[in-house]
Amino acid sequence: MKLIIINGPNLNLLGTREPDIYGRETFEDFFVRLQLDYPTVTLHYFQSNHEGELIDKLHEVGFSYDGIILNAGGYSHTSVALADAISAIRTRVVEVHISNVFDREPFRHHSYLTASCVGCIVGLGLRGYELAIEYFL
Repeated sequence: MKLIIINGPNLNLLGTREPDIYGRETFEDFFVRLQLDYPTVTLHYFQSNHEGELIDKLHEVGFSYDGIILNAGGYSHTSVALADAISAIRTRVVEVHISNVFDREPFRHHSYLTASCVGCIVGLGLRGYELAIEYFL
């Protein structure tokens, strides 16, 4: 099984960005642990702060991977273009949010992506990525 985790803007700062919300572990360290915990899964990782690069990556992998785990960060609440990209591909997408977006600012309570995704995991920290992998398995 071939899965990719795609992270959006500011998620490159995990481990240092608002650790009370996002924790102290870097995503790179977490990703190594995921690879060790799921040795039968070919896991890939991509992060970008640029909306167009996220769309390009969805187009690139959206017809050949078995699953996509997407945390689009702030673009979840603003990007119709990302929602359209998810709808345009065949590979199923699980949306993940590390924080509980419903316990934050009101503008974060709506995601343009959710309706195009097979599911959404919210507020369970980095564990949400593991649960998304389990879904695909």
